[in-house]
Amino acid sequence: MLNTHDKTNAAQIAVVHPLDPLTFDEIRRACEIVRADTRDATSLRFPWVELLEPVKSEVDGFTAGSDFSRRAMIVTLDTSNGAATEVVVDLRNNTLESRKSIATDHEHGQPPILVEDFHRAAAIVKANADWRGALKRRGLTDEEIDLVQVDPISPGYFDFEPYKGRRILRAVTYYRAYEKDNAYAHPVEGLVAVVDLIEGAVISLEDDGRNVPIPRRQYNYETAALGAPRTDLKPLEIVQPDGPSFTVDGWKVTWQDWEFRVGFTPREGVVLSQLGFRNEGRVRPIIYRASVTEMAVPYADPTPQHFAKCAFDAGEFGLGKLANQLELGCDCLGHIHYFDVPASDDFGQPFIMKNAICMHEEDYGILWKHNEFRSNVSETRRSRRLVISFFATVGNYDYGFYWYLYQDGTIQLEAKLTGIVQTAALENGERYKYGGMITPDLGGPSHQHFFNARLHMAIDGAGNSVTQHDYRSVPLGEKSPFGNVFEVTSELLENEADAARNADGATGRYWKVINPNVTNEVGNHPGYKVVVMPSPTLLADPNSSVAKRAGFAQKHIWVTPYAPEERFASGDYPNQHGGECGLPVYVRQKRSIVNQDIVLWHSFGHTHVCKPEDFPIMPVEYAGFTLKPNNFFMTSPAMTIPPAGKHHHGKSGGDACCHGPADTTN
Repeated sequence: MLNTHDKTNAAQIAVVHPLDPLTFDEIRRACEIVRADTRDATSLRFPWVELLEPVKSEVDGFTAGSDFSRRAMIVTLDTSNGAATEVVVDLRNNTLESRKSIATDHEHGQPPILVEDFHRAAAIVKANADWRGALKRRGLTDEEIDLVQVDPISPGYFDFEPYKGRRILRAVTYYRAYEKDNAYAHPVEGLVAVVDLIEGAVISLEDDGRNVPIPRRQYNYETAALGAPRTDLKPLEIVQPDGPSFTVDGWKVTWQDWEFRVGFTPREGVVLSQLGFRNEGRVRPIIYRASVTEMAVPYADPTPQHFAKCAFDAGEFGLGKLANQLELGCDCLGHIHYFDVPASDDFGQPFIMKNAICMHEEDYGILWKHNEFRSNVSETRRSRRLVISFFATVGNYDYGFYWYLYQDGTIQLEAKLTGIVQTAALENGERYKYGGMITPDLGGPSHQHFFNARLHMAIDGAGNSVTQHDYRSVPLGEKSPFGNVFEVTSELLENEADAARNADGATGRYWKVINPNVTNEVGNHPGYKVVVMPSPTLLADPNSSVAKRAGFAQKHIWVTPYAPEERFASGDYPNQHGGECGLPVYVRQKRSIVNQDIVLWHSFGHTHVCKPEDFPIMPVEYAGFTLKPNNFFMTSPAMTIPPAGKHHHGKSGGDACCHGPADTTN
């Protein structure tokens, strides 16, 4: 397999733009300033360290070479008492600009879960005598107990009095026959340890006493356990002998007519900013900022081990903090450009996340084609797309986030879901009630994966509106004498409180973001159409804790006017938040969204009923959406693409397959 790659060395990139991510040195300086301003920093932790992005007006006014503000936003947590603060550091003056204490009760939520918390909670549980006793009653020896896997999970919020006001994790247990054994094949059912992270102790042991047999059959997936692989696969080479068609200047990327800036935050992972397309002699803006701000994964099993499972993978853990180091030939193929990303660990120590972002080009089949036998004109063009991606592993699941840019102006986000499903152990002969059977003694709880993309739109500028459209059949009659007429309705969404909408497959409902201040040659406003994938909304009861905390997943589309402080679909601190937050709260302000600087939020996802084919590793499932130009261009920008045969290398050679006379043979 032939692969090549380039590298953006994050440690050497100079800061030249207001949206450039924090550098290694800036992270170091910012955290040192915070520590120096703290009386006793030994128990100080740094859940979030990121660039405090300037407001949009400041960025819009920036010109190359001019001065700009540079600030870091840091959330700190004192692990000795649970106190949390938001700190802003001015990196131009190396001063602490502001410090604000933040409440950590159920009405405000907690700072996110630290990587350190996972290890501490597991160690606390393993040292607990009552927990060890519960495992011995299930037939495990001390040696086997030492080898079990303890998985701390986010606790949600359920108004349980003993847990109020505490920073807690719930911990479930899995047996392992050896260190690399797939523990999810061996759940210890009905046993949950609740850990107070500040107290450093197990404060409750929830044991339903059923003593369900621990499944012992192994379902392992490391190469050594899988046996001899198949031998009938021939090499598949992705070759670009002249290099890629994109150029990279620091964090700025240019690819054909596309221009954008790459960013990265510990919560969202990849961020694309100032995304525009060169057309009519200028770069026309489309999206000011695009990212995935939240995920929620609610489970449908009400039993003690599973009812609380609803991880907010972005807000509670951090998709960026848990990003993988991508590997050439495995995660990406072809001529790859990797971006290393400066980051901070829990202790405020900077490090470089190697190969955190992968960028490359892919062939994507036919872009356009017509074979006209009357004039002997036959033309075909192949499609190519630019891929910007990263992968995050959050516990048992792995999520890939892939932004695709196409030559016809289309933008797509695809989430790839893989990893290991959660499991539930069953009594002998029991049929699992709350999901699917995946082995004779394992059930997989039904669950949903919800993502929310925040799209700060800028179609030809900041004055944008959103319209909703449905296809409607025109009844047989004067307007449709042959019964074949249908029409497209159009509704202007005027107020954010009324703009929270759901898709409707029966009417083909779609939305357009338009610039009402511009009219094109055919009398329409330039815009982009939102094409959604089939996806149910949140299935939990509207009065449930899950529904209150994950309110963003109750609607497919939300529209708000831009407000710098409204950054996340689930609010600032979803960890242990007990009430409504984020989008359902934002839209209660009932602000106008007509001809405004607007943010379009799209909730999408996948509902998963588990099956045997999902185990031991689930093949990738897909979720996402597409933005397609709609009256944005006056002709297809794909018409400038050359015949592919002149640029594709293969044994056939030539370009006759893509450009030449039509075959008129009958």
